[in-house]
Amino acid sequence: MTRVPPGAGVDAVAMDLMPAVVPLGGSLWGASFKLMKMLPAHHIIDTALASGEIGPDTMIVESTSGTFGVALAVKAALIRRPLTLVTDPVMDRRLCRRLADLGVVIEMCATPSPRGEFQTMRLARLAEIRERHPDHFWPRQYDNPRNPASYEVLVDHLAGQLGRIDALIGPVGSGGSMCGTATALRAYFPHLVAIGVDTPGSVLFGQPDQVRELRGLGNSVLPRNLDHTVFDEVHWCPPGVAYRETRRLHRRHALFHGPTSGAALAVARWWAARYPGRVAVVMLPDQGDRYIDTVYDEAWLDADPRRRVSADVRPREVPMPSGDPDWTWMRWGRRTLVEVCDEQALAG
Repeated sequence: MTRVPPGAGVDAVAMDLMPAVVPLGGSLWGASFKLMKMLPAHHIIDTALASGEIGPDTMIVESTSGTFGVALAVKAALIRRPLTLVTDPVMDRRLCRRLADLGVVIEMCATPSPRGEFQTMRLARLAEIRERHPDHFWPRQYDNPRNPASYEVLVDHLAGQLGRIDALIGPVGSGGSMCGTATALRAYFPHLVAIGVDTPGSVLFGQPDQVRELRGLGNSVLPRNLDHTVFDEVHWCPPGVAYRETRRLHRRHALFHGPTSGAALAVARWWAARYPGRVAVVMLPDQGDRYIDTVYDEAWLDADPRRRVSADVRPREVPMPSGDPDWTWMRWGRRTLVEVCDEQALAG
C-alpha cells in the first residue's frame, strides 16, 4: 500500500477546504465538497498577494456564471479587495443577491453570441473592464496554471484516508480540478485511471459547440488548463442522467449536491460496477442550493420529457467524439485533442 508523506504542502486554511470522503457503496467513494472552487480561489489569490500582483487598491475581475464566482467573492471580502464578475443570465437570482451582499459588482451579459452561447460575450466584456481599470488582477481560471496546482493538497487528504486509489472520476469545465488532482495522485499511484465527465454540446473533447442545459461542466471555449493527455476515458453525460443521479445521491446518501456532481456520479457508478474491488473516487464539487427550483423541483423536471430518464440508461461506447445527445463514452487513451481529431479525420 502506497503512503503519501504526511503534511506535504497542506496548510491549515487549505485543510478547512478539504472535502468529506464518504462511502457510496462497494469500493466507490465520494469527495464531497462544500465549495470546491475555494481551493483555486484561495491559492490563486494568496499567491498573487504574496507576489505583489494584488496591491492595496487592486480590483479583481473574472468571467464566471458559477461557483468560482462565489469562491472569489468570499476571498475578496476576506482580503478587502473590490471584485467585478462578468456573468450571464444562467447565474440565478439567489446567487446574484448573495454576491451583491458580499459587495461584488456584477456585469450581466444579457445577449448571447450568434452561436447562442455567452462565453465569448463575457470575455469581450471582461476585456473592456480590464482596459478601463489598469490596476486589476484577473485570476484566469481557464488558463492560470495555479488553478490545477491548487488541487495538489488533495493528495494527502484522499490517499491518507483511502490508502490506495485506482480511479478518479470528475466533471471537466476549466480543466483545473481533474487535471491537477489526477496529475498529483499519479505521483503516488502511477496506475491511476482518470475519467473526465463532459456533456453533449461541449467543445472540450472534440464535440461541436451547442447550447447546453447542463451547467457547471463543459465549455464553449478550450481552456489552456485542460491537459487532454491526463484522461484515459471521457464520458458525455446528458442532463436527464445527471438530474436522476443528483436526486438519487440525495435520497440514498443525504448528500445535497448539484447536477455537476450527479453527472460525475452516474459515470462513477457505471465504472465501479464494471471494475468491482478497484478503489474509485468521484469528485462532487457543487452543493444543491442553486437548484432548489430546478433539479429538486418535480414540476420543473416534468416540464421537459428529456429531463426524465429511466434507471436502466447506460452509456454507449463510441470510437470518436460524435456529437450524440445521448450518454456516450470513448477510450481517450491519454491522447492530445489534435491526435484524436486527426484520427477522426482519417477515419472519414
